[in-house]
Amino acid sequence: MAMEITQVLLSAQSPDGHTRTLAEANLKQFQEQNLPLFLLSLSVELSSEQKPPESRRLAGIILKNSLDAKDAVRKEELTQRWVSVDPSIKSQIKDSLLRTLGSSVSDARQTSSQVIAKVASIEVPRREWQELIGLLLNNMTQPDAPAPLKQSTLEALGYVCEEVSPQDLEQDQVNAILTAVVQGMNQTEHSSEVRLAAVKALYNALDFAQTNFENEVERNFIMKVVCETTMSKESEIRQAAIECLVSIASTYYEYLEPYMQTLFNLTANAVRGDEEPVALQAIEFWSSICDEEIQIQEEFGEDNGESSSPHSSFIKQALPTLVPLMLETLLKQEEDQDQEDGVWNLSMAGGTCLGLIARTVGDAVVPLAMPFVENNITKGDWRSREAATFAFGSILEGPSIEKLAPLVHSGLQFLLNAMKDQNSHVKDTTAWTLGRIFEFLHSAGGEYPILTATNLPHIMSVLLESIRDAPNVAEKVCGAIYFLAQGFEDAGSSSSILTPYLGDIVSALLSTADRTDPSNVRLRSSAYETLNEIVRCSSIPETSNMVAHLLHEIMNRLSKTLELHIASSEDREKQGDLQALLCGVLQVILQKLSNSNETKPIILQSADQMMILFLQVFACRSSTVHEEAMLAIGALAYATGPEFAKYMQEFYKYLEMGLQNFEEYQVCSISVGVVGDICRALDDKVLPYCDGIMSQLLKDLSSPMLHRSVKPPIFSCFGDIALAIGEHFEKYVPYVIPMLQGAAELCSHLDVNDDDMQEYGNQLRRGIFEAYSGILQGFKGPKAALMVPCASPLLSFIEAVVRDKNRDEEVTKAAVAVLGDLADTLGPNTKILFKDCTFHMELLGECFRSDNDQLKETATWTQGMIQRVLVS
Repeated sequence: MAMEITQVLLSAQSPDGHTRTLAEANLKQFQEQNLPLFLLSLSVELSSEQKPPESRRLAGIILKNSLDAKDAVRKEELTQRWVSVDPSIKSQIKDSLLRTLGSSVSDARQTSSQVIAKVASIEVPRREWQELIGLLLNNMTQPDAPAPLKQSTLEALGYVCEEVSPQDLEQDQVNAILTAVVQGMNQTEHSSEVRLAAVKALYNALDFAQTNFENEVERNFIMKVVCETTMSKESEIRQAAIECLVSIASTYYEYLEPYMQTLFNLTANAVRGDEEPVALQAIEFWSSICDEEIQIQEEFGEDNGESSSPHSSFIKQALPTLVPLMLETLLKQEEDQDQEDGVWNLSMAGGTCLGLIARTVGDAVVPLAMPFVENNITKGDWRSREAATFAFGSILEGPSIEKLAPLVHSGLQFLLNAMKDQNSHVKDTTAWTLGRIFEFLHSAGGEYPILTATNLPHIMSVLLESIRDAPNVAEKVCGAIYFLAQGFEDAGSSSSILTPYLGDIVSALLSTADRTDPSNVRLRSSAYETLNEIVRCSSIPETSNMVAHLLHEIMNRLSKTLELHIASSEDREKQGDLQALLCGVLQVILQKLSNSNETKPIILQSADQMMILFLQVFACRSSTVHEEAMLAIGALAYATGPEFAKYMQEFYKYLEMGLQNFEEYQVCSISVGVVGDICRALDDKVLPYCDGIMSQLLKDLSSPMLHRSVKPPIFSCFGDIALAIGEHFEKYVPYVIPMLQGAAELCSHLDVNDDDMQEYGNQLRRGIFEAYSGILQGFKGPKAALMVPCASPLLSFIEAVVRDKNRDEEVTKAAVAVLGDLADTLGPNTKILFKDCTFHMELLGECFRSDNDQLKETATWTQGMIQRVLVS
């Protein structure tokens, strides 16, 4: 097979389907029968100058895919396979790859540099292939090294830096990489391809340069070279150099002060006069500076004059010249940018940056931006009117409501009139701006009311008329209505000023959802999302008739989706998307109506019909629907309580399918949550289904395929089940407790420097505590003794969590609750344990000092339970 691999690789790219399938099967067979020889053959193919470029390219791709995968489990499996290959074969493969960097075929060179990085990502962290960096650097220092070799070597160095972590390379290796990269960027290097590869490699190597940036001489040198490279005559190199500056702005913000005047000049020149891709990166530089300063303000408080804050206020210093620079870009719109999703050009980038500037400096942006708004808003050409509106909309988040409210009051009438502008682009941006006004400045009980009984009639008539405009405008109007309703959410009785309009709003949104404009698929989902917000923010009971009417309308619409003619997978997808939106509305309606005893009967009257619809939706078998229908059923279970028992027999098979769905882990996670809803609704009536549910949950936890985010909800779910079935949970204890103890052990090994892991650790600990709380409460009484062996390890775990400064408030609350449950359920059995440990006193003290009333309440109860034990 090794001899024939060239032909097989060519056949795998044949236009003839049969030839292609046969070749793919042959490759798979070779890979499965003898992986080391398969990988070696591919590397020989890739490095051989006599072979066709097409077979070499595919050999490289297959080789790369044999070392790496997006899926974490698959990636680990491929890593282990490579590790187990005979070292002498691996050595031959690596030699072939390094040789290919000098190939005359550019595809082969580039693929080889990527594969080298994939091998490095496996071996370098294991302290293997330590000579790699040296070998690559030799290519750069050879006196007569050809340009293509230098280019592919720099690409390989860049990819290696992208694949491995800074701690995996020694500082002298980093220094050598930076030296080689900076030399490659030098103007004396005649090949622009080499210079471009060098700048891109520097971009990937910046994370490794912490020590170099701490050294002033080295830092000055790096900054000088990057700034010089932004003047390169090739625009692609200028763009890559400014990308490096964007990365430096976020990684090494604290070192930027001496260079800021130079950086302002070169980015301003790029924004004003360079090609668009370069100018976009120059704007991105200032957006990055804003992001850093916003983050610093959040961490250190608003007063950035304090010495404890590493805040250099670059934005505030540059404000008088930076704001006009961004305002200029707003006039560089594209003709049809309002029609395209996700369009990114100078005007969009400039507006986004202006918004970040407003968030960074607050009120100070207003006097700099408003003259531009006032001068352009009434001009004859649409570009000026749109840019002025965009500028005003961009500065609405950040400045104080005191500063903005007078401007909004004087400009609101003008904006409402602009919804009738001749130009679609102006209307689109005006609707977006109205949405921003409602989002950031409108709240019913606010000191500076934006919406009043006087102006609301005109606002509503304009919005209800404009929602019939072009799809892109209508979508922004939906957003404006969404935030308008949201502002009345906490209004109490004053929400009645919106109530008279709710019927018309609901009708308009339903009509919008029914529009068939081909040009905007997002409009329907915006209409339904806005409808959800209207329901969520409406005040029951005064709107209960409207919500009840809407419930029947949405059920009717859901029923009609079951009759749609499905002729293709695209039809099936469209049906699924619509069903998901409608199930989402039903969920919100159910939650709203179940909040009040007066309106619960409305649900009970329609519950049977609704459940039939949900089961029919499940029968359509689309994962998106599965999620939304599952969530709606959870809401129905909560609303109907013990009555839900009659649906369980029919529903159970779908619940089980959801719990088995490892691949779509969100479906699995939602199904776990619905088990909790059902347990709370049914109590011990859930018992006949518990063996099946528990067996599936334990299977889920044992599976290496399950996404880690589903594990904490499963632990919480054990608590819900135990609470529902009480002492009947006894038979599951031998399986559940070891799982909980294993997870508790895992918590102590998570990487505390990784924010994602920190968050996961908090979720996991909260899930474990909620499981123990449910089990302890469920066993309170004659079965309490079952939990005595768990008391000491559980207390040790709680103590370890309490000592961890990274725990969040939810974990603290769950820890305090489980302490109380432990004392309450086990009583005098825990007396000696509580006497021996004192950490609970510190924890309770911390809770009493908290601002969270719920936390204080839980702590007071727990304190009472522990005291009762200690005096027993």
